Amino acid sequence: MRILHIVTAFPRHEQDVITPWLVEMLKKLKAQEVEVEVFTSSYQGLGDQVLWGIPVHRFRYFCSRWENLTHEEMAVDRMTRSPLYKLLPGFYLIGGILEVLKLCRKNKYDVIHVHWPMPHAVFGWAAKQACKAKLVTTFYGAELRWVKNSLPFMKWFLRWSIRISDRVAAISTFTANEVRSILDVPVEVIPYTIGFPENANCKMQIAKSKIPEILTVGRMVERKGVRYLIEAMQHLPQARLEVVGGGPLLPELKEQAKDLGVAARVHFAGKVSEAELIEHYRRAAVYVQPGIMDSRGDTEMLGVVLLEAMHYGVPVVGSDLGGITDIIINEKTGLLVPQKDTLALARAIERILEDEKLRQRLVEGADEHLKTNFSWDSIVSRWMAVYRVA
Repeated sequence: MRILHIVTAFPRHEQDVITPWLVEMLKKLKAQEVEVEVFTSSYQGLGDQVLWGIPVHRFRYFCSRWENLTHEEMAVDRMTRSPLYKLLPGFYLIGGILEVLKLCRKNKYDVIHVHWPMPHAVFGWAAKQACKAKLVTTFYGAELRWVKNSLPFMKWFLRWSIRISDRVAAISTFTANEVRSILDVPVEVIPYTIGFPENANCKMQIAKSKIPEILTVGRMVERKGVRYLIEAMQHLPQARLEVVGGGPLLPELKEQAKDLGVAARVHFAGKVSEAELIEHYRRAAVYVQPGIMDSRGDTEMLGVVLLEAMHYGVPVVGSDLGGITDIIINEKTGLLVPQKDTLALARAIERILEDEKLRQRLVEGADEHLKTNFSWDSIVSRWMAVYRVA
């Protein structure tokens, strides 16, 4: 079976850290003796490559200097920077269509798998016409929220991208429901997961003599809801908070901690290495994902950092919305609280810190949930089933 994956951005070299879960998925499919190839955009003139034994076909869409609509940040955010970036999507679409037609007339693929169909469904449609392959489309959720809240006149495009697909998938139940609100069709829910370093599965107990450490990890943007976790620290005088990650709201969050009088118990670690992050997980008494629906209507579509925390045996607390609810089953794999409810958040954290039996039950439930629903074996098996019947 030969499959062409159409994606927005793909690592530029084997040390590039973008979309690690996608790279891992393609490696796992390759191990199943599936021929996988990638069709993606160039970055500042970068041409075709072979990475991890996977052929990567890159299309050019502008002069090298300005060929950076993707990779460092979301194209939507970059398009707000200057009039030129608002024009680039047109060149991106034309360049992609021409190159995918050329590629698929030359090569025979059994399946075309489109990731992020806004706007890549156009490439998928062209590829399908050129080589008569089956078309599989995966929705990640951000494109659905973007259209719903900012570009409602583009709903027709989403409906069209669903109709032309032989199979439709989504990364969470929340996202699947969003797809069905656009067009009522069967949607496979197949999450992605993450790989772990060898010997990294080290589930450690909290040292009783130390101040319990609460951990949150992510980019400091509105939808992460970290401000509500900092507010919750006012009700948790016995604990300290470790905030890992950078982002535009970092200075504001630091000021908030000072204003609330909790700065001495809130440490902002910024970006850290993988080894340092593992140590943070090992020290954590509880991991918290206080996501919210932000002012743009965006929220957590899955929340894979929760999977990392569970892997290291850290009990988790998260907001009851978005894709978080596929990972946290309340009172079984973690605790769910209403978004933006500071007091409920503090109480859930306190329960875990004070109740060792609850803690152990949640850790055991999370471990079983990971093995059953979020292992690569499970996910690859589900994708193979989709490809075979597409």
